[in-house]
Amino acid sequence: MYLADRAAPAEGTTAPDRTRGRRFPGVSSVVFALGAVSLITDISSEMVTAVLPLYLVVGLGLSPLGFGTLDGVYNGVSALVQLTGGHLADRVRNHKLIAGLGYGLSAVCKPLLLLVHSLGPLSVVLALERTGKGLRTAPRDAMISLSTPAEFQGRAFGVHRAMDTTGAVLGPVAAFLILRAATDGYDAVFGVSACVAVLGVLVLVLFVPGKARTGTAVPGSPDAKDVTDGAGGAAAGDDAEKRPVDLREALRLLRLPRLRGLATCAVLLGLTTVSDAFVYLLLQRRTGISEYWFPLMPLGTAAVFLLLAVPVGTLADRVGRRVVFLVGHALLLLAYMLLLWAPDLPALPYLVLALHGMFYAATDGVLPAAVSAIVPEQLRASGLALVGTGQALARFCCSIAFGAAWTVWGDAPALAGSAVGLLCCALVAGVVLRPSGGRS
Repeated sequence: MYLADRAAPAEGTTAPDRTRGRRFPGVSSVVFALGAVSLITDISSEMVTAVLPLYLVVGLGLSPLGFGTLDGVYNGVSALVQLTGGHLADRVRNHKLIAGLGYGLSAVCKPLLLLVHSLGPLSVVLALERTGKGLRTAPRDAMISLSTPAEFQGRAFGVHRAMDTTGAVLGPVAAFLILRAATDGYDAVFGVSACVAVLGVLVLVLFVPGKARTGTAVPGSPDAKDVTDGAGGAAAGDDAEKRPVDLREALRLLRLPRLRGLATCAVLLGLTTVSDAFVYLLLQRRTGISEYWFPLMPLGTAAVFLLLAVPVGTLADRVGRRVVFLVGHALLLLAYMLLLWAPDLPALPYLVLALHGMFYAATDGVLPAAVSAIVPEQLRASGLALVGTGQALARFCCSIAFGAAWTVWGDAPALAGSAVGLLCCALVAGVVLRPSGGRS
C-alpha cells in the first residue's frame, strides 16, 4: 500500500489542454475559477475563525474542555457531511450543484451569528455552517481533479490551495482592522463576513462550468479495475455515464488496498493533529502575546502556506507524494517540540507559525492529489469524501481529547501526549505507505 506518487495519463483520458503558455502548465481555468471562489469564501470564513477562539474563551468564558468540544463539533459536522456531499455529487453527476448548495448554506449562516450570543444557539449555527463546508469540499476537489491531467494533480491542488490561502491571509487582517475600528467589534466582523460569503456564491454561479467530465477510470491504475469489476463492469464506460452511482459502489472503494492504506494513515495522523485554534491558544499562553494581536496569528500560518503551496505541490508530483506528506507531519512534530521545550526567544512565535504553515503546504493539497490518482473518475468525489471524512473525524476526536487533557492535566502534558502520539503514528504511516513492487 502506498501513495500513488506519479501516474502518466493513458491515451485519450486527459482533459483538454487549455493552459498552454500559462505560468502553471497543466492547470485548467476551472482550477483558477474555483480558486477565486475559495479565496473569497475563505476571507469570510477566516474572519470568523480568527476571532472565534477569543470570543468563546474570553468573551463567553468557555473552559478548554468546552471549547475543545465546540471546536470538534465545528469540524466534525463537516466531516460527516462530506460523505453525503461526495456521494450526491457522483450520483447526480453535477459537482457544481452540490458545491453550490454547500457554499450557499455557509453564506446563509453567517448573518445568523449576529443573532446568537449564547453557547447553545451558537453551536447550532456553527454546525450548520460546517454542514455547508462538508457538502462543498468533495465536489469542489473532484472538479479540480477531473479537469487536471494526472501528472499535474499536485500542482493543480497547490494552485487552488494557494488561492484559498490568500483568503485565509486576508480574512484575519480584515477581522483585525474591523475590531480596531468598530465599537461592537465582533458583530461587525460577523456582518462583513456575511456580505463577503454572498459574493463567493455569485462567483461560483457565474464563472465555474456546470459539469465536469467523468466516466473514465484512473489512468494506469490497476485498483480502479477492481472496483469496476466488482460492480459488474457497469461503473466504467458509457453505461456509467448514463446511470446514477450506487451507494454500494462508493463503499466498495474501500476494497482498494492503496486507498484503504491511505485512509488508515490519514485517520491515525489526524488523531494526533491538534486543531489550529489550540495551537494559537498555546502559543499565546507560552509567549504572552496580547489579545489585541491574537486575530493575526492565523495570518502567519496562512502566509507560509500561501508561499509554499504551489512549489511543494509541484515537488510532490516529482519526488513522490508519500515523502512530502510524511515530511509535513515531521514539521508539525517539530512545532510541538518548540512549544514544549524551546527557550523563550523573540523568534519563537514566528518559528512555530512557519512550521505550522509548512505542515499544511506539505499535506493539505498533497492528500487529495494522492487520492485522485487511485480512485476512478466516476467515483472521484466519493473517494475524496471517504478519506477526508476519516481524517476530519479523527481531528474531531483529537479536539475533544486534547481539550479534556488540558482541563485535567494542563496544557503542557496534553501537548506532550499529542507529540508522542504523532511520532508513533508517523512511524506507522511510513511503513504502511512505503512503495512496494518497485513502483514509486
